[in-house]
Amino acid sequence: MREFDLIDHIRARTGLPRGDVDLGIGDDAALLRVPEGQSLAVCVDTMVAGVHFPAGTAPRELGWKSLAVNLSDLAAMGATPAFATLALTLPVADARWIGDFVDGWLALAQQHDVALVGGDTTRGPLSITVAAHGYVPHGQAMRRDGARVGDIVAVSGTLGDGAAGLDVVENRVSGESASWLCVRLNRPTPRVALGGALRGIATACIDVSDGLTADLGHLCKASGVGACIAMNDLPLSAALTDYIDLPTARGWQLSGGDDYELCFTVAPAHWPEAQARAAAAGVPVCAIGVIEAEPGVRVIRADGQCIPAMAKGWDHFA
Repeated sequence: MREFDLIDHIRARTGLPRGDVDLGIGDDAALLRVPEGQSLAVCVDTMVAGVHFPAGTAPRELGWKSLAVNLSDLAAMGATPAFATLALTLPVADARWIGDFVDGWLALAQQHDVALVGGDTTRGPLSITVAAHGYVPHGQAMRRDGARVGDIVAVSGTLGDGAAGLDVVENRVSGESASWLCVRLNRPTPRVALGGALRGIATACIDVSDGLTADLGHLCKASGVGACIAMNDLPLSAALTDYIDLPTARGWQLSGGDDYELCFTVAPAHWPEAQARAAAAGVPVCAIGVIEAEPGVRVIRADGQCIPAMAKGWDHFA
């Protein structure tokens, strides 16, 4: 495909109608309207072949995940997704690859009414950059800097599945549990409904992309606090416990990353309400620790010993 044929192909399938999009793909810039009383939340993520996903990952999975990781960031802010831009760097403009990529993108975009309103295409090593935009009522965005001493630390869903899924792919493991873990790696579920439900009750929030201890550490640093979490309280999926031994699973839960769950803090008095809101949103949540005054993240091991969290999570430039 030629470049502009590629753009026309993407535009024809992804320009979902929205009343707040005055002009989408096709001009030098999109024209968008922000509703009164709303702040515009904007985030961007880049996925590079061989760094963020194994070579040979199916384009449908890349379409889904490239949007999902951005919607997860919006969820952590309590924002409702609205539209996105997409920059594709491709070795070759293959029509079948593009069609499958768009299939994966649309499968998630339609769930959240996300319109693609612009972007760029270029030739080079496979790389995907998405910028997502969403709305959050003025003054109600969840941030990283609001955690207070005594707050409960909680997470959504289960942890460690994304790292296990990568292990499945790298070692070409088959089986029911392995297949489920691959889905968790390639098609993470952005917790958008939960993020919105936690507005006004969570004191701080972050999505778990680089690993629990790393991301919780970012939240604690922004809030000027520390945290102590209990390893035995980290939520495990049945597929993870079926796939690997418990010590390895716990290590993946702490530092594996790629889970795209929400880690949030809430005052103890508001924890029952947070649980009720999460249940109404259809997302399980679990208390895993407490915010403390001493800086840093500590982990209570299975033997009861409390130690500093050694796992640092993913760092592109380490």
